[in-house]
Amino acid sequence: MKRRTCLMAALALPFAARAHHGWSSFNVDQPVFIEGKVVKVTWQNPHAELIVELEPDYKLPGDLAKRAVPAQSASVDGKALLAKAIAPARKERRWEVELAPLTRLQAWKVEPVAVGATVGILGYTLQDPKAEAVVRAEFLYVNGQVYGLRSSPA
Repeated sequence: MKRRTCLMAALALPFAARAHHGWSSFNVDQPVFIEGKVVKVTWQNPHAELIVELEPDYKLPGDLAKRAVPAQSASVDGKALLAKAIAPARKERRWEVELAPLTRLQAWKVEPVAVGATVGILGYTLQDPKAEAVVRAEFLYVNGQVYGLRSSPA
């Protein structure tokens, strides 16, 4: 029985690794900003995930460049990222958002996001334009707070 379990786990590993994206899969040269309603939450490791639905004909918020940026231990120029951010070129309304691991979310004191909440995400899309609609979050805006997800709070 143990041998069969190990064999099944070994066969599943390549699929699990493929499903999890490292930073190298994302276009970190072009930040994007999305804002919408959360329609699904998965609050577990390796990282929490949200499904966010954008309004039809989504456009960047007019105050984006003036939004707050979090103080964090990583050297991230948040103001420059906000100034450079664009709306995703893809027109999908539902986006999968990869947040940080739960330990980092706990360090920031991020509570699990509720379905129906409005969130803003500054992050990066996958480099392959034909890949699924995924954003890896750099900053999370929720409930009037902003959280940096690359590192711990400063």
